[in-house]
Amino acid sequence: MLIIGTDLRPMFGPVRDQAQRPTCLAFAASDAHAALRPEWTPLSCEFVFYHAQRRANRSPVQGATLGSILEALRHDGQPPEVGWPYLSDLPSDHADWLPPSDLSPIFRRGGIPSSNILATVIQKLDQQEPVILLKTLSASFFVPTLTGIVDPALDEVPEPTLRHATVAVGHGTIDGSTAILIRNSWGSSWGINGHAWLTERFLNPRLFATASLKEDINVSADPVTA
Repeated sequence: MLIIGTDLRPMFGPVRDQAQRPTCLAFAASDAHAALRPEWTPLSCEFVFYHAQRRANRSPVQGATLGSILEALRHDGQPPEVGWPYLSDLPSDHADWLPPSDLSPIFRRGGIPSSNILATVIQKLDQQEPVILLKTLSASFFVPTLTGIVDPALDEVPEPTLRHATVAVGHGTIDGSTAILIRNSWGSSWGINGHAWLTERFLNPRLFATASLKEDINVSADPVTA
């Protein structure tokens, strides 16, 4: 039986879909950022992903690093999604992958890596703070139950090469064991309207990093160092 402790879903708008691009961390950070603002307005994943990849000197077909995403949120910020809408496909020439000029407003926010201990994640959720979760995946994640639960079989092992970022938006218990409610970026058809409950048995061996977003920052963008 599911018992819900905290549920932050009302802070968010509809779940989005990253399609086939490696932008899950940009989506998780963007949606956590938007949820902490006074009213829900989707923020540009494309913009923060672009600046994170520039800061890390990474290709747009590679996934972002947590450090570069947090730096981009702090120094480059994000405009609303309408300023630079998400691209389901990149330009064939990556040199043409550039943000529009004169975007405004730009919203910046600080963020820090946090603890992988579920008790700390729960504490932050109880403080109305969404938490970015980075984890490895395995078969059960791809097919949540009809009630939106991801609970691995006893012989199911994590796949180290399958890494994915989501946002923790709630917690509760399932049959007495801790479970974390996540918001995914695979569209509304995954789980229950894009959300699912990950059991402690799923998370404990798979969760490898978390981050929390903190204060609004009103500063000019820092240049990317060479």
